[in-house]
Amino acid sequence: MLKLEHIYKWYTVGGARSFVLKDINLEIAKGDFVSIMGPSGSGKSTLLHILGLLDVPDEGRYFFRDEDVLSLKEKKRKELFQSQVGFVFQSYHLIDELTVYENIETPLIYKNLSGSERKALVADMLDRFGIVGKKDLYPNQLSGGQQQIVGIARALAVSPKLVLADEPTGNLNTQQGEDIMRLFKQLNDDGVTIIQVTHSEKNATYGKRIINLLDGQLK
Repeated sequence: MLKLEHIYKWYTVGGARSFVLKDINLEIAKGDFVSIMGPSGSGKSTLLHILGLLDVPDEGRYFFRDEDVLSLKEKKRKELFQSQVGFVFQSYHLIDELTVYENIETPLIYKNLSGSERKALVADMLDRFGIVGKKDLYPNQLSGGQQQIVGIARALAVSPKLVLADEPTGNLNTQQGEDIMRLFKQLNDDGVTIIQVTHSEKNATYGKRIINLLDGQLK
């Protein structure tokens, strides 16, 4: 489904390169469930952002469904991301000025769906995650855990082929976290490819394989 070839990401500090990612080569098949682990600062989130087309490497090639995505114009990359990928952010990334309902609906607006179709999909997400009663609230009226649930609902509303999750249960209580991981497992069983960054060894075991990242390199 996706392939990274010799991916490098660096920052220039005092004229010298400080590497965040160094020579990453990775292939992930359709239907895989991969857990990326490593200490803080190892480059996990940067790698996930590159996989989600939210960041670009300084060097290397990225093929997504046999398409060389780094050679695409930014608008085309954005369209590809919005139609194929659901991203669960560690820090929610909800839009403060929009209600829970509107936050979940936002990615659907890019899918050329009718208003009634969007309404049905949002209603399904609200029901699935037990947040119907919070649909008219704004992010600042929600707890961190509730915001994370909304972020996950938003990511899944588009029926993505690929789900990228950055510490998806980091702000949830134990029960919520287990519920989300079981949901991810079910999605994966249904054919959705999932890549998660996690510090939790328990959460990592929900995946089919574990990749370790240390100092920007795969180990």
